Amino acid sequence: MAVTRQDFEGAVAAYWDAKESQREISKIKDAVGAGTAGSIRGGRHFDDITALLAKFFLESGYPTKDIRVAKKHGLELPGYYRPQKQWDLVISHGTTLVAAFELKALGGPSFGNNYNNRVEEALGSAVDLRRAALADLFPGEKPWLGYFFIMEDAPGSRTPVRLKRGASPVEEIWRGRSYQARFALFCERLMAEGLYDAVCYITSSAPDPHPIELVESLDWKHFSAAITARITYLRELGIPAST
Repeated sequence: MAVTRQDFEGAVAAYWDAKESQREISKIKDAVGAGTAGSIRGGRHFDDITALLAKFFLESGYPTKDIRVAKKHGLELPGYYRPQKQWDLVISHGTTLVAAFELKALGGPSFGNNYNNRVEEALGSAVDLRRAALADLFPGEKPWLGYFFIMEDAPGSRTPVRLKRGASPVEEIWRGRSYQARFALFCERLMAEGLYDAVCYITSSAPDPHPIELVESLDWKHFSAAITARITYLRELGIPAST
């Protein structure tokens, strides 16, 4: 069965432990060898979201050995500025890096403490791998990168953040933005610069896990369509090879 909007909302709810995982997601975990909760790199909160993304590839004919969701399967990919980096979900077929996903979140109450860390992590991971690709460390088709981010919806993330006076003036577009709005602009710019091929950015919370999609181009519909397009593109090139 195709991945549905209901699957997506269920996986986000499971991230907050708001309800039990759907049976279908549990089947996908078993199929790709995710094992028990906590075996997936992103930690148990991301288990269902990782399994949901893996479902796209599993149901498109990729063998389970190509879908890496756990540390024991080897989630490391070569970099250029460092030897390798561990991603959260990797699909690799032959010499082609079909897809690599980063799954991250930012929660309160002090959103400012880790905001810059999340920005630097996303930038560093993408720039490192893109440069490695230019150095021919990925000999197959051009690598495809996806980024999935959840920000906790709370007063601290919705309130405009005051800019500090620095040595040089800040770009005006940042003025009066909350952490939610800042991260939306950041994700839009990640896409505009081609650092990631698809980004899904949502806000959500434990009391109300229903995902809020602040920017249409960063919503689940566009994200899932981009994944499907990647699968279709490679299928036309004979990847994965039919058996």
